[in-house]
Parts: sequence; structure tokens; C-alpha cells
Amino acid sequence: MPLYQLTSKSSVQQVKPTSFQSEKQLQKLFEANLEKLLGVRFIASEFFTGDRQKGRIDTLGLDQDGSPTIIEYKKSSKENVINQGLFYMDWLVDHKGDFAIAAQGILGNGIDIDWSQPRLILIAESFSEYDKYAVNRIGANIELWTFRCYGEDFLYLDPLFTTNPVKGTKASDEGEITDITYTIDYHLKGKNDGIRSLFLALQERIIAIAEEGEILEKPVKTYIGYKHGKNFCEVEVQSNSLKIWLDIPPEEINDPHGFGRDVSGIGHYGTGDVEVRLSSMEELDKVMALIEQAYRLTT
Repeated sequence: MPLYQLTSKSSVQQVKPTSFQSEKQLQKLFEANLEKLLGVRFIASEFFTGDRQKGRIDTLGLDQDGSPTIIEYKKSSKENVINQGLFYMDWLVDHKGDFAIAAQGILGNGIDIDWSQPRLILIAESFSEYDKYAVNRIGANIELWTFRCYGEDFLYLDPLFTTNPVKGTKASDEGEITDITYTIDYHLKGKNDGIRSLFLALQERIIAIAEEGEILEKPVKTYIGYKHGKNFCEVEVQSNSLKIWLDIPPEEINDPHGFGRDVSGIGHYGTGDVEVRLSSMEELDKVMALIEQAYRLTT
């Protein structure tokens, strides 16, 4: 994709594509800006997986929704990064305690870890159609991201392929591991027809903000998240209204109707710090104007 810089109101100049000198340079840039680029909190770099399953995970993190995340980088799509990533994913689900210790050491003992949807993010300049077919068939929570550098100052990042798994596990009160499925129906169960209709109308409007497939809908235990690369809003379906959190700095939102509430200093489920309530269809347009502002921060 060509990139042009406006040199004046009537003139443009193409910014030439460039590249990183090494994978390590690429990795260091991402690790220094992990939350801004991917919505993932950094835990460790070159994490050693032990003598039994020897290897080093490029980057280990915890995403906005509390999901353990592995990130692997490759400058060339010809390298077998998918199999390598799956090897580390197998290690991760078999060593939850090791991950928890590492995460708590960096992020604190109070962090929540959601093991229902661990993520594997693979980053390269390009992937083949065979790569996309392979990860689609595998069915694990694997994401393919491509990047392109332009000049010395621009980085383009594109979520080429993401999956939307919703089935995971949770521990019961007796300590047993039981299957649980987080879906839209899970969140709408027991809600009245008015709230169900209101949510479905909101869902349709959010998905329609971008081209088909660009926005990922991710139901988790406490809310339904909407991502474009990273979260831009989260929705909790309540009895009489929808509680929405927007991932936008409270001081930056344009909110002429006063719908938004700054909850940055208050405990809340969503990853965003602006809280909005939607109670009726009449409010939908006004609330969508705020959601679209949060979405634009991810584009």
C-alpha cells in the first residue's frame, strides 16, 4: 500500500517503504510500545520455557481482557512461525503456574488471569494464503498481523487474520475444571425483550462502523468487547440498560450531551475509562457518536 506525505495543500510526496535491520529491532520496538500497538501488557522478553520443552518465547504478555498472550516476530513469512507459536502455546497451557508467577512479578498480585482464551499473535511483513488457511483450520486463538515501515517515522500495522473463539474453561467452587461458553446468548440469557433488542441494535451499528471482518466481537465473562486491533469499547448487558466503556481518554472525548462518566479512578469491568449508559433506542445515535470516536483512535 503506497503512503504519501502532504508537502502542501496541492502537492504530495511518496514515502518509500523501509524495513527493520533485524527481528530483534522489530521486537524491541513492539515491546516498548506493546499496550499502544496491541493492547497487551508486557511481562517478559525471551522467556525461557525450561529444560523439558526448551525454547524462548519472544514476548510474553497479558492482554486487556486478562488473556495470557504469546507474541512471535518474523521478518520473513517463509520461516515456520506458526508451528513454533503452537509449540509455545502448548507449553503455556501446561505451565499456568509459571505464567502466573511471571505475570504477578511484573503486574502485581492483584491481576486477573482469564485462561479461557489464551492468544498467540504472529507478526511478520507478510503471510501466504496457505498460512491463513492453516490457522483457520487449526482453530486455536491465533492472530496474523502484518507490518510495514515507511521512511524513518511511520509504521503501518494490520490485523490480517484473527479468530473469535468463545469456548474455554473455568474452575468450579470444588476446584474442578468445567467447560463454559462465553457467547452473545450467554450475556443475553434471562434478559427481557426490550434489552435484547437494544443490544442487537447496538451490536449491528458497532459492527457496521468498519468493513466486514475488521471489527472483532469478543464475549468474555463480564462483558462483550469490540476490537479493531485492540479494544475500543466493551458492553455489559444489564437488566434495564447497557453499560458501555469506551477506550478513549476522558479529557479527549467530545460529549455534548454529557453521556460519558470518567471512571478512571473507580473499579470497573471494561478496559475503557469512559462509562456510558444506553437505556433506549432514542439514545442510540448519540451513544454511537461516542463509540465512533473511540473506534477512530484505533485506526
